[in-house]
Amino acid sequence: MIHEHSRGPADRVASGTHQLSSDRQTSFLCGLMKAGGSCGDSVRMRTTVCSLAALTVLLAGCGQEGTPDSEGPGSGEAPEYTVADDVDLSDSDVWSGAAERGLLRIGVKFDQPGLANMAPGETRPAGFDVEIAKLTAAGLGFDESEIEFVETFTPNREPFLQQGTVDMVVASYTINEERKEVVDFAGPYYSTGQDFLVMEDSAIQSADDLADTVVCSVDASTSAMRIEEDFPDTELITYDTYPKCLDDVRAGTADAMTTDDSILRGYAATEDSGFRVLGEQISEEPYGIGLPKDDESLRNAINDILEASAEDGTWVEAFDHTLGDSSDVEQPEPERY
Repeated sequence: MIHEHSRGPADRVASGTHQLSSDRQTSFLCGLMKAGGSCGDSVRMRTTVCSLAALTVLLAGCGQEGTPDSEGPGSGEAPEYTVADDVDLSDSDVWSGAAERGLLRIGVKFDQPGLANMAPGETRPAGFDVEIAKLTAAGLGFDESEIEFVETFTPNREPFLQQGTVDMVVASYTINEERKEVVDFAGPYYSTGQDFLVMEDSAIQSADDLADTVVCSVDASTSAMRIEEDFPDTELITYDTYPKCLDDVRAGTADAMTTDDSILRGYAATEDSGFRVLGEQISEEPYGIGLPKDDESLRNAINDILEASAEDGTWVEAFDHTLGDSSDVEQPEPERY
């Protein structure tokens, strides 16, 4: 059974967090629109606008449950990426448009510690996905100052690409055949698996203990679909963002939260989280860089950049800096099609 919750910005006031700014409300609501409509420039937010709105929410909710407060468990030095100065992808409409603007718009999430998170007091998101975005941008000829990070949610990744709101999406975006019907992917740049997060004192020790429990995930995610298909004795509830699931697990409204292992470990690693991860992956989730459909030139160029990052060590540096020790992690080879 699935229960979808569409608790919007106004409802967050009642649940203990402040209402989002009008710009971020517009960004989220427009992202949920289907392809074919345009939200205009109001959702094409500069990082400054995005970060100020996010900072307002985070400062207002300091110490409240469900607010990510960590960028992840990594400790390595921040990588430096060499900006290519000889790039010519004039046969790519996406690259040409970004080059003309002098700005590459990249959709990332702002609420996933370790992968992409806007921490309190910061003005730009940080995490492994963000480093992959910066690495990719540099290979395409864009300096970090020429990147606009647009806050992106799971349900609006495809619409943002289809509508031209962003040029690419680097947001824990699992590659699968259904999604490839409407968008393209470069990569994968990382492979993880679906896992479960519970309270430290939970009686749930494995996926076998999930019968007759309530599991929370996010709308339009592969994790939610897998629970529906493979765990018929489990009640599934979904929201638009992961922190709402964290709130439910803390409150006991949900017994577990499910998504990719890398995301869950980021949340569990935050100080005094009270969570633990089962460590029982039930799937393989290859993360790709989402691109507008049929831009083969751009897709091939990004795959070349990812392959080069394996050779020069920048992928390892990015991983160590954000997600931790990469010694037992293998960078996947891009799948070209």
